[in-house]
Amino acid sequence: MRVEERSDRADGIGVDLRHHGDSEVGPDLLDFAVNVRAGTPPRWLAERLAASLEDLAAYPDPRPAREAVARRHGRAPDEVLLTAGAAEAFVLIARFARPRRAVVVHPQFTEPEAALRAAGHEVHRVLLPPDYTLDPALVPDDADLVIIGNPTNPTSVLHPARTLARLARPGRLLVVDEAFADCVPGEPESLSGRADLPGLIVVRSLTKTWGLAGLRVGYLLAEAALVRSLAETQPLWAVSTPALTAALECSSDRAVAEAREWARELGGERDRLAAELAGLGLRVTPNAAASFLLVRSPQADRLRTRLRAHGIAVRRGDTFPGLGTEYLRIAVRDRQTNERLTRTLAELL
Repeated sequence: MRVEERSDRADGIGVDLRHHGDSEVGPDLLDFAVNVRAGTPPRWLAERLAASLEDLAAYPDPRPAREAVARRHGRAPDEVLLTAGAAEAFVLIARFARPRRAVVVHPQFTEPEAALRAAGHEVHRVLLPPDYTLDPALVPDDADLVIIGNPTNPTSVLHPARTLARLARPGRLLVVDEAFADCVPGEPESLSGRADLPGLIVVRSLTKTWGLAGLRVGYLLAEAALVRSLAETQPLWAVSTPALTAALECSSDRAVAEAREWARELGGERDRLAAELAGLGLRVTPNAAASFLLVRSPQADRLRTRLRAHGIAVRRGDTFPGLGTEYLRIAVRDRQTNERLTRTLAELL
């Protein structure tokens, strides 16, 4: 494990924190770079969103959606803050927090660190070694803000809830990014229902499972006083009426059951794809739990370029702190689409 200090360079110690999977895609490219579920939103959700457009003349009312999210996670409504995507939640946290020592556990989604840096905070990185499992002892005792993903993007590693809970303590904000939690059937390692852990903020997104990246909808869960403080940093009516409709509908029993069934199907296809990639000589990070795989190869950077020439986009790994040019993140698609990727890789390798 290494702890890196902040660099004065705007790119964050030589890493482009603002590079995301959508930068890799383009016309006529088969998309394995963006980790949003394909074929979404489902028709029933699209119909609800279309119907919500009839209410655009009125200011958004977040109360029904907040109550639905609270029921979904067994929380009180005043412990829920709806946001314009998980990205806004990280910005609100960065604006609110006054950390003496902010720690981001990497490799992970880079937007939380980017938000902290943009707010003028010094950021310290804890870089986990392969296979990217968390030992709470690696986090400095004096850290009063800790951010970690679960399952983590881009490693797809799922940390046990009991391990993450050990990071919570009075005087510390513990931010757990659960954007991919519903990739795990039943979400057994989620902390979203834990109202007993001091300083815990769980960030959730509806982007990935429901295909709503363009709508911008997410939320955070925390103790009521903390939610009130974070809400004070948020603009009025920050979440649109269609986004509130999505939060309401995706928190229903029907939607939760549908997501659970998709997660089961995803798991089988993910394991199959991981085995095929390993059979081609790529090193796949074990125990993947999300909708993507992190793979390693000395040829990774060249493979990415050659795949692109063959009409396939994958996510480069070197813009994640702790990784390098030998890494790629590959989204899990349906069987037929995955087979096109593996056939192409077999030819290139």
